[in-house]
Amino acid sequence: MIKIYTDAATKGNPGPTGLGVLILADKNQIQLTDTLAMADNHQGEFAAAEFGFDYLRSHYPDEQTILFYTDSRLLSDAVGKNYAKHYKDELERLSAKMDHFPTVVTQWVPEKENTGAHHLANQALSSIE
Repeated sequence: MIKIYTDAATKGNPGPTGLGVLILADKNQIQLTDTLAMADNHQGEFAAAEFGFDYLRSHYPDEQTILFYTDSRLLSDAVGKNYAKHYKDELERLSAKMDHFPTVVTQWVPEKENTGAHHLANQALSSIE
């Protein structure tokens, strides 16, 4: 079982965006960051999740169970309902990446329970300011 926490930090809305991903697997912690030149906060949240699932797909076997945590209510609801009114393309891309694994459990968590990914996203954002 792998736990993945994702978050995005945007300066302005839209604006430069930092992506943070924290992965807990096999008693290891993997910290990932990336940036986007321009995104709104919701696009950033989807991009952070895609970034994390890209990493999982390239580094772990298909049969893994994934516990996916996000503090974005819009993202967790979109994944749960398989519907996003304004972020259809982003949801389709993310869903295709998530479908690589047989079981992905998505859960919304309060920001205080997502501090690792939050700090990584802010770290990435500060690198482009």
